[in-house]
Amino acid sequence: MDTKKPDLTAATAFMTTHARLLDRRRLELLLGRCTPDAVIAALDAYRNPDGGYGWGLEPDLRARGSQPVAALHAFEPLAECGPETYPQAKAVCDWLESVALPDGGMPFALPMEGPDLAGAAPFWAAADPAAPSLHMTAVVAGAAHRVGRHDPAVRDHRWLARATDFCRRAIAALDAPPHAIEFRFVLDLLDTLHGTHDWAGPELERLAAWLPHTGRMAVEGGAEGESMRPLDFAPLPDRPLRRLIDAEVISAELDRLAAGQQHDGGWAVDFAAQSPAGALEWRGYATVGAVTVLRANGRL
Repeated sequence: MDTKKPDLTAATAFMTTHARLLDRRRLELLLGRCTPDAVIAALDAYRNPDGGYGWGLEPDLRARGSQPVAALHAFEPLAECGPETYPQAKAVCDWLESVALPDGGMPFALPMEGPDLAGAAPFWAAADPAAPSLHMTAVVAGAAHRVGRHDPAVRDHRWLARATDFCRRAIAALDAPPHAIEFRFVLDLLDTLHGTHDWAGPELERLAAWLPHTGRMAVEGGAEGESMRPLDFAPLPDRPLRRLIDAEVISAELDRLAAGQQHDGGWAVDFAAQSPAGALEWRGYATVGAVTVLRANGRL
């Protein structure tokens, strides 16, 4: 497999040509070409007066109104902007607290109607707003905890404590691997909490034993060939979950990721987008992700 380093000039050209401003700014921040303030200014375009985020921040959910999954996508750049802190981080926690269910869990999605249903993946529109989702609670809480590493207002927020406790109880009840995407985010949360929450380490060891030796799991109901791969589960070195996956498997996956840069300079995704706009936005998002992982693993 080709192990040549990716072409960052081509990646930047792809982002300039095709990506949304937020992801262009995120890549610039990663490459040391802009300030955190510039990233947050781009993120603010998706922010609502209630403190939550919407407006297509999740590419397959074009709704204007605030949604839990959009909070995830807000926490990602807020984490990348550390150690700088921003009041938007606490504000989105306040919003999440306002829509959390009584047990601390988050619904997979909040109700939508009319024009907000346009361009939305069916699973967003069909979600039960009264049912707590381990999938959504784990992924949003995991991202928030990464912001909380440098922002005490997030780390100590009541919403995050309640959401984390919901996840602890729901994870303890698992006796088989959940859906591959949910499994990815549960393991991500446990890896993030390892060393700060006593229960996370033993649960990480227990659940990671369910990973196939290839580190790859098919996504049931997804596009043909769609799967969660080793770098989806364990993208960063020097993390507890990474140590539970064979080093040769990770090395091969890093080679594969580096070789996955397309002729136009960007990276592709293996799942189906709901709109042409969403498809391009996912590619920009994936390109930021690929450069982030390759850089963190010494491949740039």
